[in-house]
Amino acid sequence: MAEDKKPLLIKRYASRRLYNTETSDYVTLEDIAGFIREGREVQIVDLKSGDDLTRQYLLQIIAEHESRGETMLPVNVLTDLVRSYTTQAGSVVPQFLAMSFDMLRDSQSKMMENMAKVTPMAKLPGFEAMQAQQEAFLKAMTGGFKGGWPGTSAPARDDDETDKNEEAGLDEIKRQLQDLQTKLSKMGK
Repeated sequence: MAEDKKPLLIKRYASRRLYNTETSDYVTLEDIAGFIREGREVQIVDLKSGDDLTRQYLLQIIAEHESRGETMLPVNVLTDLVRSYTTQAGSVVPQFLAMSFDMLRDSQSKMMENMAKVTPMAKLPGFEAMQAQQEAFLKAMTGGFKGGWPGTSAPARDDDETDKNEEAGLDEIKRQLQDLQTKLSKMGK
């Protein structure tokens, strides 16, 4: 398990081929994207210079997905990102993006936990598959970071208030589910 804690080292040769040092074979960008989706950290370095090329290749993976029509980044977001490189806002953008993904991961994770607690929902066919897919999505979106993004601190939260809001939301979901069950049973009669 200690092996999974270390980033998977990929070396780029002068021919631009990418070499997986763990398995001693060549890999493609799609292979690297697969490692990342599985929750693995990856580091890509130039064999000759030792330069870290990870960021460059991650951006290339994103660009390829976007060019194939797998759009996740709306044009206005891309435009704002380009603008942020030439403004003072550029210094705040990385922390903002990191905290946004951290909050997304936390809220979706809590939503899935709460859905699992609602007994009728957990018994629905395909619920476990949906839950596993949601967890895979979160892992892919956050790169598997559990304690937040490197170089950032998690936003301060009032856990008591958050718990109260979650309980109220869960109670509302339970009430709506009960109403739906009642309506369904009346339709069956």
